[in-house]
Amino acid sequence: MLDKSGHLKSIQQDREDLAAAIRLAAYFNLHEGICNHFSVQCEGPDELYLINAYGWHWTEMTPERLLLIDGNGKVLEGEGEVEASARNIHISSHRANPRHKAILHVHMPYATSISMLEGGRLLMAHQTACRFHGRIAYEDKFGGIAVTEEEGQRIAQEAKDNAHVDCFFLANHGVVCSGPSVAQAFDDLYYLERAAKQQVLAQSTGQELKIIPEETVELTAQQFRADFELYAGKHFDALKRLV
Repeated sequence: MLDKSGHLKSIQQDREDLAAAIRLAAYFNLHEGICNHFSVQCEGPDELYLINAYGWHWTEMTPERLLLIDGNGKVLEGEGEVEASARNIHISSHRANPRHKAILHVHMPYATSISMLEGGRLLMAHQTACRFHGRIAYEDKFGGIAVTEEEGQRIAQEAKDNAHVDCFFLANHGVVCSGPSVAQAFDDLYYLERAAKQQVLAQSTGQELKIIPEETVELTAQQFRADFELYAGKHFDALKRLV
């Protein structure tokens, strides 16, 4: 991107990371068709975002195929269009919590299955689940596909009301994982699906889950948070070598 004003930093790294995250989501079967969406807010004084264009299969995503859009959803760079629900969910969510540079939305199978249950919650029955302790919120009302700006704002209100939360379960819909970097957001996305899979498999036995005591859950969460940024970066670097 040509920066005539001299204010914006290069977004090439953001392009490379976001494109890799999209390909990795396909690699791990976290996406659903061509309908899910990832975004990054670009650094600089203007409201600019990178987001995947509608119509590309996720295995086809490259840095150059990402769209650069403004705060109104207008495409400034790239070819293609932004899906309406992507525009409405992502722009509203970035505005709701500026700490979230990267916002990743998918209908990944196991986490989404929990969102389909009455009162569905990620239960603290495994150490992987504990990493999300205190960082999850649940939107328990399904309002249809987010094809209107109002529905996007309704979903984003959870992010505004719970600034400490990074992962949202959307009832009858899917999940959103957000973070200060693509690496951290994708790390959460990957392990949220792992935690959900572990829970669904354990519950499929018909036996009662062995819930971890609250004080141990808090200790484990603190241990995860202590090295989260470093570990997420190394994990993401390793995963990028796969794609």
